[in-house]
Amino acid sequence: MTDRTFASLVPRVQASVPGCPHATIVQYIRDSAIRTCERTLYWRYQVPLFNLLPGVSEYGYNKPSNTDVHVLFEAVVNDRPLERLTMEKAIELYPKWADLYSGEDPAVAWSLTPPISTFSTPEFNEVLFNDQSAYTVPDAIIADASTPQSITQITPDKYIILPLPNADKPYRCRMFLALKPKRSASGMDEVMFDELEEVIMHGALQHLLVLPGQAWSDRELAAYHAKQYVYQTSERRARANLGNMRGTMRARMQPFGA
Repeated sequence: MTDRTFASLVPRVQASVPGCPHATIVQYIRDSAIRTCERTLYWRYQVPLFNLLPGVSEYGYNKPSNTDVHVLFEAVVNDRPLERLTMEKAIELYPKWADLYSGEDPAVAWSLTPPISTFSTPEFNEVLFNDQSAYTVPDAIIADASTPQSITQITPDKYIILPLPNADKPYRCRMFLALKPKRSASGMDEVMFDELEEVIMHGALQHLLVLPGQAWSDRELAAYHAKQYVYQTSERRARANLGNMRGTMRARMQPFGA
């Protein structure tokens, strides 16, 4: 997946805000890109197929490092869709999980769990598929485990599978997400950026042009860009809902044995 930098859009934006600092323009382009992805759900991504671990409920999304997950569209385990729960509903339905939930930083909570990057490798999936005992957890936890039924998103990087997966058989998981750039990102996927460039430009200019006390401020021009932004985000959202995106949803090769 090739990225395109937000700075690459600066020349187009700068023509309407002469004298505006380069760093300020990049900041507003990034903000507009995040807002546009949130409103249109246009950046769609399929997580590589992976196996759940017996007795492990907390996972991190396997996604591009400069992105956050805005929406979890669907999660399927062994061809069966999981029910998407709010945190409150998950606590109500699975009170024992709430007692086990660490709430810790992922680096601490998953210190004994194989890295996310290994979940979709042939070696990891072949071992887990053929020998569930290769990854053991305490019997007390496995005793409360069962067939996964639900999923809930905890943070933009983290989600929970409930109930805890048991060791009776492999559980293959497939997920579909809507992504957005992180606040610290310097760019985003090139295909998505190219498709959303006009929208992002209008979104940046509608805010840059109303900055108080600046030589380039122009509220009338800002109103024009605001109208264009609303129109084009609505159009992109409708197109995405109909499955008529010109950009392609990125998928990865399935692991061994899929």
